[in-house]
Amino acid sequence: MRVTQGTFSFLPDLSNAQIAKQVEYCLDQGWAIGLETTDDPHPRNTFWEMYGNPMFDLRDAAGVMLELEACRKAFARRYIRLTAFDSTHGTESVVLSFIVNRPEVEPGFRLVRSEGPGRSMRYGIESYAVQSRPEGGRY
Repeated sequence: MRVTQGTFSFLPDLSNAQIAKQVEYCLDQGWAIGLETTDDPHPRNTFWEMYGNPMFDLRDAAGVMLELEACRKAFARRYIRLTAFDSTHGTESVVLSFIVNRPEVEPGFRLVRSEGPGRSMRYGIESYAVQSRPEGGRY
């Protein structure tokens, strides 16, 4: 199962050249770049682990790409997401994010049904990665 989260989730994975173009666009807008990793890509898991510090002072896409390569070496078997943060007054939020690295095998999700009072049914999704091993031991 292919996890689709972020701006370019409907496209095939971006090449390094395409990622660099997106980074250039972000830097031209004055946005800070950050890299985050996780081994649980559940759609409601919005708090991924930050890799290093946000790159507020970096203005060169090549520097961001060097950080991305270092992150890929450290976390080759995890999901890596690139985020762009707009610090202007009134926005102060992540305005762009997309996955730039995936594990070789993506475990997927399963549908979980729970019954409630009055014959009501609730549905949710659960990651197979969370069930198989504890956090930090997955993949």
